Amino acid sequence: MTEYGQDEILELVWTLREEGSATRTQLLRRTEEDEPEKILEELSTAGLLEASGDEVRLTRPGEERARVIIRRHRLAEVLLNNLFDLDNSQMESTACKFEHILTKAVTESVCTFLGHPPVCPHGRPIPRGECCDKIRTEIKPLVTRLSDAVLSEEIRIVFITPKSRKRLDKLSALGIVPGSRIRLLQRNPSFVMEIGETTVAVDKEITDEIYVKRA
Repeated sequence: MTEYGQDEILELVWTLREEGSATRTQLLRRTEEDEPEKILEELSTAGLLEASGDEVRLTRPGEERARVIIRRHRLAEVLLNNLFDLDNSQMESTACKFEHILTKAVTESVCTFLGHPPVCPHGRPIPRGECCDKIRTEIKPLVTRLSDAVLSEEIRIVFITPKSRKRLDKLSALGIVPGSRIRLLQRNPSFVMEIGETTVAVDKEITDEIYVKRA
C-alpha cells in the first residue's frame, strides 16, 4: 500500500480524535481509501497505530507523522483561502495534494509567510512548528495581528481568535468580522479602528486576536 494511503488514514484518525469519535467504525465510514482494513493492518504492524476493540489510537511515532500531515494540510488551506478565495471543495482537494508534497522547509516558510495562523479556515487548530516559536524577519507575513498593522492603511480581517464567545459576539455586533475592511487610526492611548463611517476603540489584547492582511 502506498504511503499516501497511510497518511490519509493517519490524518483521518487525528481528525476523528478531535471530534471525539476515533473508532474503527467511524474511520471505515468516513475514509475514501480503497482497502482501509489492509492499511490499518500495515499501520499497526509499523507501530504507528493501535487498536483496542472499536477504538483506534495513534502511537507516539504515528502521532508525530499525523501531526506533520495535519499541519501541512491546514496551512495549505489557509494559503489557498487567503490568496485565491477558492470554494470549500476546491480548497480541500488542493490542500490534500499539498500535504503530501510540501517539505519541512517549505512548510515553515509558508507558515511564516502567513503569520503563523493558529487555526485553519474551518476553525480547527494548526499544530505549531519550530518557526512559530522563533522571531522570523526573512519574510514579511502576509497576515499580521491588527496591533502590528500600518496606521491608516486599508486592511481586511482574515480571522479572529477571541478568548471567549462573549467577546466574539461583541466584536461581531460592531461589524468586526472576517472579511470586513478597516483602518487602524491610532495605537495610543488606546487602539482606534475605522469600520465604514464608524470608529471603535479597543484594548491591545483584542487587537492581538484580530488577524488582518492588506486589502
